[in-house]
Amino acid sequence: MHSPLRSWITVIACYTASLTPLTAAQSPDVDTTSISSGGAIGRTSAAQLPSSSSASAVVAIGGTTTSFRPIFTVPPEAAVGAPLLPNVNDPQAVDAQTVCPGYVGSDVVRTKNGLTATLRLAGQACNVYGTDVETLNLTVEYQSNDRLSVRIIPAILDASNMSQYILPDRLVNQPTADAQASTESLTNDLGFVWSNDPTFSFTVLRRNTGDVLFSTEGTKLVFENQFVEFASPLPENYNLYGLGEVIHGLRLGNNFTRTLYAADVGDPVDYNIYGSHPFYLDTRYFEVDNATGNLTLVTGNTSADNEHVSYSHGVYLRNAHGQEVLLRTQNITWRTIGGSIDLYFFPGPTQQEVTAQYQKVIGLPALQQYFSFGFHQCRWGYANWTQLEEVVMNYEKFGIPLETIWTDIDYMNQYRDFDNDQRTYPYAAGQEFLARLHARGQHWVPIVDSAIYVPNPENASDAYATFDRGNATQSFLTNPDGSLYIGDVWPGYTVFPDWLSQGAGPWWTNEMVTWHNNIAFDGIWIDMSEVSSFIIGSVGRENLTLNPVHPPFRLPGEPGAVIYDYPEYFNITNATEAASASSASSSQAAASSSAAGGSSSSMTPNYLRTTPTPGVRNVNYPPYVINNVQGDLANHAVSPNATHADGTEEYDVHNLFGHQILNATYEALLSVLPGKRPFIIGRSTFPGSGMFAGHWGGDNYSRWAYMFFSIPQALSFSLFGIPMFGADICGFNFQSDEELCNRWTSLGAFMPFFRSHNTLSASPQEAYVWASVIDAAKTAMYIRFQLLPYMYTLFYLANTTGSTVMRALAWEFPNEPSLADADRQFLLGPSIMVTPVLTPGATTVDGVFPGIGQGACWYDWYTQAAVNATKGQNMTIEAPLGHIPVYIRGGSIIPTQEPAMTTRDARRNPWSVIAALSLEGTASGSLYLDDVESVMPNATLYVDLLASSSTLYASARGTYVDTNPLANITILGVQGTVSNVSFNGMELPSADVRFNASSKVLSVTGLRNMTASMNGGAWGRDWELRWG
Repeated sequence: MHSPLRSWITVIACYTASLTPLTAAQSPDVDTTSISSGGAIGRTSAAQLPSSSSASAVVAIGGTTTSFRPIFTVPPEAAVGAPLLPNVNDPQAVDAQTVCPGYVGSDVVRTKNGLTATLRLAGQACNVYGTDVETLNLTVEYQSNDRLSVRIIPAILDASNMSQYILPDRLVNQPTADAQASTESLTNDLGFVWSNDPTFSFTVLRRNTGDVLFSTEGTKLVFENQFVEFASPLPENYNLYGLGEVIHGLRLGNNFTRTLYAADVGDPVDYNIYGSHPFYLDTRYFEVDNATGNLTLVTGNTSADNEHVSYSHGVYLRNAHGQEVLLRTQNITWRTIGGSIDLYFFPGPTQQEVTAQYQKVIGLPALQQYFSFGFHQCRWGYANWTQLEEVVMNYEKFGIPLETIWTDIDYMNQYRDFDNDQRTYPYAAGQEFLARLHARGQHWVPIVDSAIYVPNPENASDAYATFDRGNATQSFLTNPDGSLYIGDVWPGYTVFPDWLSQGAGPWWTNEMVTWHNNIAFDGIWIDMSEVSSFIIGSVGRENLTLNPVHPPFRLPGEPGAVIYDYPEYFNITNATEAASASSASSSQAAASSSAAGGSSSSMTPNYLRTTPTPGVRNVNYPPYVINNVQGDLANHAVSPNATHADGTEEYDVHNLFGHQILNATYEALLSVLPGKRPFIIGRSTFPGSGMFAGHWGGDNYSRWAYMFFSIPQALSFSLFGIPMFGADICGFNFQSDEELCNRWTSLGAFMPFFRSHNTLSASPQEAYVWASVIDAAKTAMYIRFQLLPYMYTLFYLANTTGSTVMRALAWEFPNEPSLADADRQFLLGPSIMVTPVLTPGATTVDGVFPGIGQGACWYDWYTQAAVNATKGQNMTIEAPLGHIPVYIRGGSIIPTQEPAMTTRDARRNPWSVIAALSLEGTASGSLYLDDVESVMPNATLYVDLLASSSTLYASARGTYVDTNPLANITILGVQGTVSNVSFNGMELPSADVRFNASSKVLSVTGLRNMTASMNGGAWGRDWELRWG
């Protein structure tokens, strides 16, 4: 257990000069560890509590005069963990492969679907980073035709070693053999072999090609109670993807250490951040010898003129402990600080198949409500309902569609969950505002944090019923001695829900229902769910008399943390203003350094290193130190020795807190809004979280690089089964500017979750702030709204089949090795390609058109003409500010609807169909329709669209009725001439038919009256359009 804070609180509390002002708002999603002491051109917070030693003071907040006592500020040293040096950077670290004996397999028994064996230490225990487990059980199981399980766990699990945590099925789904596995597995393309030469190893290979996919041969298996290691070779210049969550390019590279440990941190490049996803996709390209059919692995550059084929497979380690994956030149090494080896291999052989196979194990993603695909606006700093409504009305004034307005913790009563500030966000005024909002078809989503305020026991007016009810049901984490684990988050000293307890779920549901009875929110935004705490360890209950307390760091806008940061490249375009800002920032930094005690020491840190104690785990300071971005595992996190109701230590389930709170919130919203699909966006995720929620990119930065990184981050979450993803457009931290916001708004319009959000005291960046952004937003949103039926259908398919929504070019065109690391373009589904501008000052962008020369063709969204592109070559595309190049893939049929200011109104508009013909004159597409919100819709409709032989067919199945008529049909890539067009055998008047022989576009209008009379509108009965 980390030391309690009593000693330093007792001392510091004696000095009233330590009391620091508290701003009127504190953000739940700010990067609390890297807040710049440099600052920005922006407004500071409007109200602060006084720094005074008096018993109380009078201040004005939001125009209301209020009395408050001074607020105690938690000293910064309370947030400083032990100095730790990651093992991968430690020259003194012991290489387990050189000192550990490995294992020997025996007692092999064939089973119905595989085999079992016993593994015993092959020599003297090394106990290098824990206590060696002497005997292990190996279970190999062909669970279906597309899954192989390799599981290694301790042979004995009893009171003597129950600290060897095995992840239970009730927390994370553990797949078992399918009912027909014994017959289905006969077609499994994976093979398993093992050896004892010189120690136990196993190999997984692909039967079809003989390719070794994973092999521990030549390495030793290390299995200790706090350290597990296994490794496998990889081909030269391998292509691995996944292993999130990380800000990095899509292709991971071969000199990279991926740490998986949920962290409350901003978005640092290459480090572990909010979620943990121990899954990777491995794609291997082969050159085909046309004469023999032989395949040669591609490990370097290859000619686009050669024929290629690819094979992909997936690997999932079902382990929730902190871990590292070392990607090196020709091998991968997996290290965890606990748990078991619970591996699942997926044969693919395509990315689409691997992803579907993986999601069948972890759970298919939720089908979102239709409104969630509209535009969302948020910021930290909306002061009250009045200001919130002003933002909503400004969007309407400038004609920019707005679906949902969000609030950060500004709305909360002293930053406490499930309780509005009755001075600034009173329930009565909120109900009136929401009535107007809902009448316009718009929505409101508030933030909910993951920590619960503990009321001051010496202040009767500080009562907080949410805590009382949770405490009465034993719903909170405890210390090892059974006392409440008390950390520090935005409201002050807090406790944390224990999702392994019997009481936490029902209590959480009750709080949601009770709160919704007061204010009718439409969804929930879950934050701080790694789970975060601003101090190291747990404070004693006696310190609760200081509550509420201020965090141990300055917030944006507070003295010493004024945001003087200027937008990127502002120093070039506005040199004088930039110099002034830099000067102010330097002065502030100098003042902060002086207040902190002057210059920092350059002495080498005295790193804490621990050694194993036989049979005992050191969960707070494990002997093996992972490369955690926060260093100490308790830094900005609940301490690893916090204890759950069933005795489990947080050390074993830290990475699951975010997943569990999303699960609990999903269940709660089913009670809040019975029958409706819960809409949840969460920060920390784990395999399977997509069943409950979407995810946003976290506390990104208003920098061009972060706009680029949002693409590989989104594509990675497609692999992880969380398609409802988007990064906050324009950036959250620092200052955005017009050009960046213009480009980012255009890009964000093509990601599933589309939201603008920025930090307290930074300059406003709503879409209506800059004239050019208004135009860019309208242009991009117009396309987005047209594509909403297509996007909704993609989510239906993801929900039912495990397919992806956002897609890398390489996934749709798997036989082009040059696309292996393409992550500056992407596809929305199979049919829409987006090529955004990602650099400042540019008016063109380079983009590749995959599949050219191999039967593919592309059409420009705007001109509808076919693109004249060259095989395997980048093409320079015109892209002036406000324009984002978008292309339709030949062979696609896309149903569209005319845009409106909300998705509700757009759904009432007539239909159109765009058919982009392939080079062979064919195309296909589909459309899914339901009531757009029910968990179990009473009726659904699925429409198949097919074009062939100069005829477009529409046929539907299902009972859902959509009465909107079909207005227009546009056919792209029509060859020859067009002299007549008929609809269901009726020739259309020439006034309704236009054919452009140059662009080869056939436009058919005037169908509204014809289809309005059909029973059920455009899709009420099957129809066909013929031309010739």
